[in-house]
Amino acid sequence: MSCPSPFHRPVMIAQCLEYLAPREGGLYLDCTIGGGGHAEALLVRTGVTARLIGLDLDDQALLEAGVRLAPFGERVTLIAANFARAGEVLARLGVGAVDGLLADLGVSSWQFDQRERGFTFAPDVSLDMRMNQSGQLTAAEILNRWRLDELQALFQRGEVPRSGRLAGAIVAQRRVAPFRTSTDLLRLLDGLGLANRRTFHPATLVFQALRLATNREQENLTLLLSQLPALLKPGGRCVFLSYHSLEDRPVKQALREREADGSMHILTHRVVRPSEDEVRSNPRARSAKLRAAERPASL
Repeated sequence: MSCPSPFHRPVMIAQCLEYLAPREGGLYLDCTIGGGGHAEALLVRTGVTARLIGLDLDDQALLEAGVRLAPFGERVTLIAANFARAGEVLARLGVGAVDGLLADLGVSSWQFDQRERGFTFAPDVSLDMRMNQSGQLTAAEILNRWRLDELQALFQRGEVPRSGRLAGAIVAQRRVAPFRTSTDLLRLLDGLGLANRRTFHPATLVFQALRLATNREQENLTLLLSQLPALLKPGGRCVFLSYHSLEDRPVKQALREREADGSMHILTHRVVRPSEDEVRSNPRARSAKLRAAERPASL
């Protein structure tokens, strides 16, 4: 296996492979290829006959993954697409279903570290937050154009404290000057005193809510989950990595619903977390949660 990519350090590789249980000759779908770390580990594990389809919205991620996975040649197919359209992509490729599906949700380390992408709340960063740079909606557009009730609903969905007060302050502030950079928003949040005795930066939930809305992450995750178990062959497995409750909760609920109707069997009745050693070596793994399920072989 090659050296880790600077693009992103893949999280919980050993656990992902344990629950995916990839095999020679299998076909696998990586819904968020990122830098290709999970995909590379899977392809190495499965000898020379397994194939992988990798999706991503970020063109830079696809370029990085293409370089990293080049040694696997035609075993890898990379496609610029939203995982919400996973079924359409498979149909276009003439594939009915796959033996395993991996979805590493959220933003990659590399995306967070690129100031121009606007995912971080470091000072003077553009309020962009688009995973797909060809998308039209930015976080600045949301702050400057959305109605008061839309902003309040956005922050309520994002579990931001005092969402009504925050939405009202944003509307009042943009009448004076539009929001352009993280500093504009950080200054407003500081004035509102939204720290609320939290153990993390008070801007975390606000920026997260804006990112989720900019990329329609919750809606797209719901669409992906609605396609289970049809995306999987009988006996096929899915693994989801999430990093906060707004990602983990819908995954947990969807898998429970599928188990209740008999179309899926949950493999992780207790959420799987990274080891202490991994968190020490990669602090960004500390919030990761893994859930996995299998389509019964009889279906």
